Amino acid sequence: MHEWALAEAVISSATEIAEKEGLEEVGEVVLEIGELQQIEHDIFESALLQLRTPKLRKAKFTIRKAKAKLKCRSCENQWAFNSTKLDEEGKEAVHFLPEVAHTYIRCPKCGSPDFGVTEGRGILIRTIRGARPT
Repeated sequence: MHEWALAEAVISSATEIAEKEGLEEVGEVVLEIGELQQIEHDIFESALLQLRTPKLRKAKFTIRKAKAKLKCRSCENQWAFNSTKLDEEGKEAVHFLPEVAHTYIRCPKCGSPDFGVTEGRGILIRTIRGARPT
């Protein structure tokens, strides 16, 4: 599943960062998930908990959602992503591969499929808090 692969990448990255920072144990990982990822949060959170490494065994995962904002390259119009305007095929496609959004989304002003995602794409590790050895 898409969510499991994303969770595995987060766990791997968080563990690597904790090791580089010299953290003995991680207490909290704050994530920002772009709305365009359209992940199933319950599945993603479950995967995070099940894939934890020893350094992350007590970590709390705080997940914040980042609204997706788009900007048309043709007319410069900016708008907010609205998944309810996608049909089921579009929702499924964008869920698994956000890069195909251009196939399913058009600028509401001029109809162009040529737009950029200015916010709300991907998954970012915003903060990792933990204990250093004493």
